[in-house]
Amino acid sequence: MLPSTAGNNKQQVNLHVSMALVPYVENSLPGLSKLHNSSAQFRFANHDIRLAQDWKKLGVAAVVWDAAVVMCMYLELGAVELKGKRAIELGAGTGLVGIVAALLGAQVTITDREPALDFLSANVEANLPTDSQRSVLVSELTWGEGLERYPAGGFDLVLGADIVYLEDTFVPLLHTMEHLCSDTTVVLLACKIRYERDTNFLSMLKERFTVEEVSYDKQRDIHVYKALKVPQRRDL
Repeated sequence: MLPSTAGNNKQQVNLHVSMALVPYVENSLPGLSKLHNSSAQFRFANHDIRLAQDWKKLGVAAVVWDAAVVMCMYLELGAVELKGKRAIELGAGTGLVGIVAALLGAQVTITDREPALDFLSANVEANLPTDSQRSVLVSELTWGEGLERYPAGGFDLVLGADIVYLEDTFVPLLHTMEHLCSDTTVVLLACKIRYERDTNFLSMLKERFTVEEVSYDKQRDIHVYKALKVPQRRDL
């Protein structure tokens, strides 16, 4: 997304209301044509996953991006324990990451903004066996808002794939992560570093979390970062 003129600011804000990921202009890049397909298929955790996509209705919130695929590949490696763990996915979009986390044994809260929830819920129901569906909750979450509905420090794992994209969301996103995390919560972020602002977010993150890069997919140019909340100092 190129820097906009003032006349485009309103359009970007309206797009963000229903989008979970980085906005692109339709047909602006030939390589994005696959994102306009009505579905996307994957195999993770010994399950075939078929996700509906709906670019025209929900834009980039309703397509699968490479960061989500790389995140699922990383989870499938078993580097992070999932079985029986409480996980929450932020900006879930199609729900691929949350679905795979559930298939790998986690109790998952899959979140996005309200306009995407029906679409997200349909993908979850279509791709999870009944027993796995019992361990999944699809829930509305706008970063920085209504956080009291979620337990402070109540999750073992916070997941986000391609959720670093708009500078206006950086502070509420960090606030949300801080609320959800205890000192032992593992945060996993899969990111494509597109612009300087993405690097700026990592700098902001490092002020509040310890951060390390744990994986890099060269083919897709996707980084996976692991972060742990820095314990608050308790002065005597």
